[in-house]
Amino acid sequence: MKKVIETKDLCKTFGEGELAVKALDQVNFHVEEGEFTALVGPSGSGKTTLLNMIGGLDEITSGQVTLDGQDISLLKKSQMTKFRQDHIGFVFQAYNLIPVLTAYENAEFIMLLQGIPAAERKERVYKLLHEVGLEGKEKNKPGELSGGQQQRVAVVRALAAKPAYILADEPTANLDSKSTADLLDMMYRLNQEENMTFIFATHDQRVMDRAKRIVYLEDGKIIKDEVR
Repeated sequence: MKKVIETKDLCKTFGEGELAVKALDQVNFHVEEGEFTALVGPSGSGKTTLLNMIGGLDEITSGQVTLDGQDISLLKKSQMTKFRQDHIGFVFQAYNLIPVLTAYENAEFIMLLQGIPAAERKERVYKLLHEVGLEGKEKNKPGELSGGQQQRVAVVRALAAKPAYILADEPTANLDSKSTADLLDMMYRLNQEENMTFIFATHDQRVMDRAKRIVYLEDGKIIKDEVR
């Protein structure tokens, strides 16, 4: 299988001097195309930081992150923004929806930036909103939706652009059991049918049960890597 994500001796330190905290400590990690992987560990273990580093959201203290052969530390800020837009779908625990846009407009936003035709955008967004149980909520703005509904819009936004990689930070944190099952079913189907590569940072046993690989972190280090 092809390695599409790789970190080498990756370190991330927040703060300086006596206040410095090493969030990632010499992490060597790779993901092959089409994986469905969960990063797990206690709060502060480095899960979210590793996800953010892979997505180019945080600057690297030392080491290397390579996506599809591209060392992302060498990219200028504008180049990294374009790379994320074209290749990476993010699902944040805080949703990060645009308050003045409707659920439909939020979901199509990345595709709009990519220049995808309106008819194709509409077809993808309506199909995915229906699959996550948000049919009829297309015109609602984030403030008119529950936390769980906002999370599902955020997931649809990430998936609609058909990125190569989905980086999801606690994507099921605000969802009930049925919504979680529906969401994971949809993600797994896209993983199988579109060969999308998924990496989750999660505490949720329901996500871990679906994952084909679980990577355990503690104190910024990988302590166990389990393929199922």
